[in-house]
Amino acid sequence: MCDIMTNHFRKAVLGCALAVIARAQTAPAAPASNVVANPTYISIPLEIAVDRPAAEVWKRVGKFCDIGEWFRIPCTMTSGKEGDFGSVRSVGAEVLVGKTELSYTYTQTVKPGRPYNLYHGTLEARPVTATTSKIVYTLIYDNSMLPDDAAREKDRAQKTAQFTRALENMKILAEGGTLPPAPPRPGR
Repeated sequence: MCDIMTNHFRKAVLGCALAVIARAQTAPAAPASNVVANPTYISIPLEIAVDRPAAEVWKRVGKFCDIGEWFRIPCTMTSGKEGDFGSVRSVGAEVLVGKTELSYTYTQTVKPGRPYNLYHGTLEARPVTATTSKIVYTLIYDNSMLPDDAAREKDRAQKTAQFTRALENMKILAEGGTLPPAPPRPGR
């Protein structure tokens, strides 16, 4: 009787050991870190003069999803309400992290499997006189993931051109104009 129980016990222990080994072999690998070891943060400060008071400018182009109109891309709120801290817009899965009466700051969320570049921007309508203002748009992000200086300069030039067009569109809208039809987007 004792030999039978001992054999059953050995088989049970062996079965448990095999199960633990099998589970360990099929366990998912630890996720890759999104942390960048040696970031190099750059900023791209841009501004444009507007012939309107800052409050009027902000009323026309300063809502979080107004980016859809002046950047000419679809924008919807995917979480939270327009203008609330922590709300998320569909553009870049960007989260509203700061705001004042005439500005807001957003950041892009961490993406699984991709290094986090801390991309964020601030849009502001800044008074110059009682009847004029300027729109200030500042981007900041880590470009260290790009392969070399040429790639980093190309990226900066592309972002500068893209956001300069956005500022020009905001100026047109804020001064009461309408935008011409959007150019076709590549691949669409």
